[in-house]
Amino acid sequence: MEAADGTANLIIGDQLPLFTSTVVQIRRLWRELATTIQWENVSELVLYGLNLFRSFFVLPSLQFLLVLCLAMTLMILLEKLFVGAVSLIVRIFKITPEKRYKWEPIKKDEELGSSVYPMVLVQIPMYNEKEVYKLSIRAACGLDWPSDRVIVQVLDDSTDLVVKDLVEMECQHWKSKGVNIKYEVRNNRKGYKAGALKEGMKHDYVQACEYIAMFDADFQPQPDFLLRTVPFLMHNPDIALVQSRWRFVNADECLMTRLQEMSLDYHFKVEQEAGSTMFSFFGFNGTAGVWRINAISDAGGWKDRTTVEDMDLAVRASLRGWKFVYVGDVHVKSELPSTFKAFRFQQHRWSCGPANLFKKMFFEIVHNQKVSFWKKVHMMYDFFFIGKIASHTVTFIYYCVVIPLSVFFPEMVIPYWGIVYVPTIITLCKSVGTPSSFHLVFVWILFENVMSLHRLKAALTGLFEAGRVNEWVVTEKLGDAHKTKPVIIDITEADKLVDSQLTKPCIPKLKKKKSGLFDRFYYSELAIGVFLSFCGYYDAAISKKGYCLYLFVQSIAFFVAGFGYLGTQTPDS
Repeated sequence: MEAADGTANLIIGDQLPLFTSTVVQIRRLWRELATTIQWENVSELVLYGLNLFRSFFVLPSLQFLLVLCLAMTLMILLEKLFVGAVSLIVRIFKITPEKRYKWEPIKKDEELGSSVYPMVLVQIPMYNEKEVYKLSIRAACGLDWPSDRVIVQVLDDSTDLVVKDLVEMECQHWKSKGVNIKYEVRNNRKGYKAGALKEGMKHDYVQACEYIAMFDADFQPQPDFLLRTVPFLMHNPDIALVQSRWRFVNADECLMTRLQEMSLDYHFKVEQEAGSTMFSFFGFNGTAGVWRINAISDAGGWKDRTTVEDMDLAVRASLRGWKFVYVGDVHVKSELPSTFKAFRFQQHRWSCGPANLFKKMFFEIVHNQKVSFWKKVHMMYDFFFIGKIASHTVTFIYYCVVIPLSVFFPEMVIPYWGIVYVPTIITLCKSVGTPSSFHLVFVWILFENVMSLHRLKAALTGLFEAGRVNEWVVTEKLGDAHKTKPVIIDITEADKLVDSQLTKPCIPKLKKKKSGLFDRFYYSELAIGVFLSFCGYYDAAISKKGYCLYLFVQSIAFFVAGFGYLGTQTPDS
């Protein structure tokens, strides 16, 4: 149909015959294909291709992973037996640090007075530690040490102005009591904790100090902490670090904190002690330790190239020939992360950082000429490879991937020793750290398998320097905030808080995103839980390998974590 302006207008009704004929042609073509193509032959061809893919790629890959995991499991077993034997010998023969190194109490001298005590700097880095900032400041100010021979340095990177003013007021409170305390801030958070520690070393008064004692905001040293640790440094010029043991004030708060205590007690009682006794090396835990300032300078100072600045410094100092001492009899109170969200962030940092550091320092360790061959083997093999990479890989790949997938392959046989005997011995070796929690060993295994998912992802992120490699999220501390009623602030203190809000912050405070109902779920855990459940049902119904009970129980553990029912429940968790 032609319009007045000469253009053709196609009426919809005129299109119907054309559309109808097209549909008819398509139907005729489909009928011809159906008659000419033998769909049974096509399905057989597809199944044949899938079978080839299964036989020549999937099964060999799974068998390779099995062999790799079994080999690494044996490596882990030998490592656990070795450090366990060393720790046992230390206890049987009472090979204490005082016997291996010279240690004498500081003797008071009336003529010399307080000058017999070396000058010590106590550093307390903190960041928005509203619930616990008073704990470490009060404990540091209460140390038994001459007031003119100690400087307490609070390095406050807080972005919350109210918290910043509270910390400064606490410092002023102790300063009015005669404590030599310094409140230091900076206008950025470059380098996070490492940057704060590095900046803190630049102040003039630090030059008069010989040693630095470091405590995170939730750590509470006993009054005699310096009296028991500093003499090791005074009488042994080759010692760079004295590390004490952590004790946890909230270990009984919930099941998750009990399970964390089991892992950390083994780390301190066995791993740290064995490294200190055999090689005079272990990873600095970042807090509750005393450093020789000369050793820090000799190692190159603090660096922010990884999220484990403490381990970085320890490795570099050890490669310079410095020795470390672990003193297990000196305990420092601290707090465990009690929410699952905070624990996941902490484990990401603790797993990603060491893997990234291993990558960056591998060749430096290999080519180092100042330490012995066996110390380098211990550092590369035991400390980094087994402790920071292999353990995470085996725990997740073997127990949450290889074993579940094996139910779909009848020809794949896992040796009994690799699925029962060796894992049992490893578990028993690691459970000696906390005998009082031995009845929780099975639950602890399930919990470690759940966390291995994030530890492995974090380790791979560190090795390949992927997206979250430099992510630093400060571990949330609750203190007693979730247990106690709100505190009524005195009116004079309230006035100061109001005035503080008129000050422009050094760093803009990030606004928290409102969390919805589904934000509390952890979808990676839920996905693994579904996968393990399906494998368990398949084993129970078809393959009959006997793994279904383990798969069902482990899937429940992933579901519990996925739905956020681990740890203390708070409005933000």
